Amino acid sequence: MMQSDFYHETQVAGGPLVLSHHMPAAQSVALGIFIDVGSRDELKSQAGITHALEHMLFKGTKEMDVHQLAEKLDELGGNANAYTSRERTCFHLHVLHEKWREALDILVAMVQEPALPAEEWRREREVIYAEMAMVDDTPEEWVTDQHVAALFPDDSIGLPVLGSHDSLASLSDDDLAAFLNRWYCPPRMLITAAGNIAHQDLVDAVAAAGWRKSGGTESRKKPAAMATGVQALKRDGEQAQIVVSVPGLAAASDARPVAWLANQVLGGGMSSRLFREVREKRGLAYSVGSHLNSLSDVGTWSLSCGLEPERAPECVSLLSKLLAEFPASITSHEVERARKQLEVQLRMGLDSVEGQMLYLGGRLDEPLLFSPIQWLEKIRAVGVDEVSGWAEEHLAAGMLWSVAAPGKALTKICDNIAP
Repeated sequence: MMQSDFYHETQVAGGPLVLSHHMPAAQSVALGIFIDVGSRDELKSQAGITHALEHMLFKGTKEMDVHQLAEKLDELGGNANAYTSRERTCFHLHVLHEKWREALDILVAMVQEPALPAEEWRREREVIYAEMAMVDDTPEEWVTDQHVAALFPDDSIGLPVLGSHDSLASLSDDDLAAFLNRWYCPPRMLITAAGNIAHQDLVDAVAAAGWRKSGGTESRKKPAAMATGVQALKRDGEQAQIVVSVPGLAAASDARPVAWLANQVLGGGMSSRLFREVREKRGLAYSVGSHLNSLSDVGTWSLSCGLEPERAPECVSLLSKLLAEFPASITSHEVERARKQLEVQLRMGLDSVEGQMLYLGGRLDEPLLFSPIQWLEKIRAVGVDEVSGWAEEHLAAGMLWSVAAPGKALTKICDNIAP
């Protein structure tokens, strides 16, 4: 067993790696099963299969049909949820601490012995089609999908996590089962828990479960350099949507504290450059900000903005100017304020049982996790020159602009983007 001040870790023989964070005063326990597979691991013909399995594992197990499983989850009274990303799938439950063993049994049954009934897949496929329609009707989500596809045009990272109508229509319940048997097994699996739970009790329970035979490890091919330029997207509506990205950093990068500070200063809150200049001083947009997205081998640093098409030309000119001037103009006062904001976020996150369980899932990205308090120490050691240097290097690497707007405004907006 590996032990740190923040978490315990044990590799179960023939099973998954187990991590726990003990919070003895908590009334609850959050449990998660993470699988190191996501949409970038799919073949083009399988696009959307990982997300489809996320839905289908709630459709019954070997011992419970879909209705019995739903009733059992409701009886536990906590939160049952799941998510699929480009590299990860997670199923998690948040329950009262005395119910953790029952919750773990259900999670294990869902992942190890799902029913995957054909009739449920036919119905659930229609539900995912409806989910796709919701994305299409949400301008921010739609333009983000188009933007990522343009950033990685020849890589599976660029494909939508939900897949397509055609790819889902071609998938059978047998295809789902084959994909699950290949990927949903150690060593691509991690179990995490946070709350009022003893680590050894969790390890013993995991060891007692039957685990699918370990699958092989498959390395992911790093994508080519991200695309740059301007992507003009004609879309009718009351708003123009703007997304800009430059290269960011990988999930386990040592530069994370510097990048977090740079992002916080640029667009991480109400006192950030973007919020003050775009919204507060000029009233150009309601929503504007920046964010970091990291995968195991690549990342993006992006800003996004939604506003009236008539004001978008002025906005893209301003954004171009702000980005060009940003690295050299970062002040020590801004960095110190960003440091305090990150401290609040990290320390307040320590109170969340569910948040700490999800935090432990990051162990799939690196051999050792630092605690939030250890990250605070690293953030405090970063100087303004490091933040400026990191921002300058990444903003100079080339950027991709995606602009979605009605046709009559689109050309004028794109013409105002500085080369």
